[in-house]
Amino acid sequence: MSNITDRVAYLKGLAEGMKLSEETNEGKLLLKMLDALESMAEEITSLRADHDELDEYVESIDDDLADMEEYLFDDDDYDDDEDEDDEDEEEDEDDQMVVYTCPHCGNEVTFEIDGFDFEEDNLCPNCGKPLFPTDGEEDSEDK
Repeated sequence: MSNITDRVAYLKGLAEGMKLSEETNEGKLLLKMLDALESMAEEITSLRADHDELDEYVESIDDDLADMEEYLFDDDDYDDDEDEDDEDEEEDEDDQMVVYTCPHCGNEVTFEIDGFDFEEDNLCPNCGKPLFPTDGEEDSEDK
């Protein structure tokens, strides 16, 4: 940013070399404009310095935060947490399934709870007999 300050200083030097004076309207205008440019250049330089200081501070905070995250969320611990989450999801999936043993052949059949309807004829895929016999069917088979 010192480039702006240098350029304004150069323009002020040109104005002095041209012997601009405040006696003419044009000279007065140009000298006031150069003063305004000099003030803006100083302000920009100051803002740039403040910005650089804040940038360094934010980087320092970011580094400290990274160190804290590494300390708190050690990779080994984090992987264990993911494994626990996977186990929880598997348990949730298992909760939605029911395993039923066919009373005729002993074959195990798995049903989804959400999609199961007791009103339908549910036949065993192994023996083809009803999985849930009515009371009359059980009695006739037992005899």
